[in-house]
Amino acid sequence: MKILILWLILLAVSAPLALLVLVMFPLIWLLLLPFRLLGYAAEGVLGLLRAIFTLPARLLSGPKKAHC
Repeated sequence: MKILILWLILLAVSAPLALLVLVMFPLIWLLLLPFRLLGYAAEGVLGLLRAIFTLPARLLSGPKKAHC
């Protein structure tokens, strides 16, 4: 009988929590979307800067041989 009561308590606690997560997940995803876009933009800028700074070394190293 104690096990049944414990299961009912678990159900009573976890069901509203699961519904809350289902409702809050899209809202939290929308709030974090600008930070994700900012991360993509920063990654692009850093990739461009890396390409600019490594360009002279790549030009001076000459053509690469094909691995066949």
